[in-house]
Amino acid sequence: MAPAAASRKNIKMKLATYQNHTRDGQLLVVSRDLARAVAVPDIAATLQQALDHWTVAEPRLQEVYAALNHGQVPGEFAFDQARCHSPLPRAYQWADGSAYLNHVALVRKARGAEVPESFYHDPLMYQGGSDAFLPPRADIPLRDEAWGLDFEGEVAVITGDVPLGAPADEKHIRLLMLVNDVSLRNLIPGELAKGFGFFQSKPATAFSPVAVTPDELGDAWQGGKAHLPLLVDYNGKRFGQPNAGVEMQFNFPQLVAHVSRTRELAAGSIVGSGTVSNHDRSVGFCCLAEIRMIEIIEQGAAQTPFMKAGDTIRIEMLDAAGRSIFGAIEQKVAAHG
Repeated sequence: MAPAAASRKNIKMKLATYQNHTRDGQLLVVSRDLARAVAVPDIAATLQQALDHWTVAEPRLQEVYAALNHGQVPGEFAFDQARCHSPLPRAYQWADGSAYLNHVALVRKARGAEVPESFYHDPLMYQGGSDAFLPPRADIPLRDEAWGLDFEGEVAVITGDVPLGAPADEKHIRLLMLVNDVSLRNLIPGELAKGFGFFQSKPATAFSPVAVTPDELGDAWQGGKAHLPLLVDYNGKRFGQPNAGVEMQFNFPQLVAHVSRTRELAAGSIVGSGTVSNHDRSVGFCCLAEIRMIEIIEQGAAQTPFMKAGDTIRIEMLDAAGRSIFGAIEQKVAAHG
């Protein structure tokens, strides 16, 4: 494995991947305002290629990004989020945590269980399917509404090469993305009862159109967390806006260190935060499961239905000036088969 790149200050850029009828798409550098983009085949054809050669590619990509933000560059064009795939259309690793223990506590309380003490110092983590992600504007296919389709708004990081037993260090984090971790809630209990974890209950995930370096968040990136509200609109109405930096029990360096405790991570591995969740219910929710758990706790039964064909979900994060940082995940549920 190649050594991890040395930590550098003030690395800023935004990257995306256009769909182009190949498995890994075409790497783009995107302007800060998400208005313009340019392909950089002379630097890297794909995001994975850039990550594999980060020490060489990163300074060159940053130069293009700076030029794009300060004026026209040869070959630039209007950026269209609808043409994007997830920044990594497939990845070597997709490990998703559950770092917001309010979410865990609600789920467990609804079935009369307490949060074990170990959950406060040992992160929950599952290994998701990473061979094919959904584009951020693609339909979510649903074969059976009885499976209980749910969205989950999250934040995730893309890593560089991470050595076995790496300490909790931000130097291994290359990029940040938003996540819709699609879940089939009614399949989860049966799978967990087998004692072997999620599989069918976790279909393809979607990520934001744009991946950004942590420094793009400015002062909102503190302590390995994104201290900004995650905006979730369900069927055109605001469903939640909890702050992703509040009540995150484990930060991203800790989550990456947890994954690398027993294995190396290849550049291009993705590690997720789990559903963003705050104790303050007035900020709403990032998944249907939470409001259903509250209904069970307070009313004895869930009232809010899971998603059905035609339902829509939108996930976005804005900076302090109200500008979109990552672009928006916008998906509709489509009956399949």
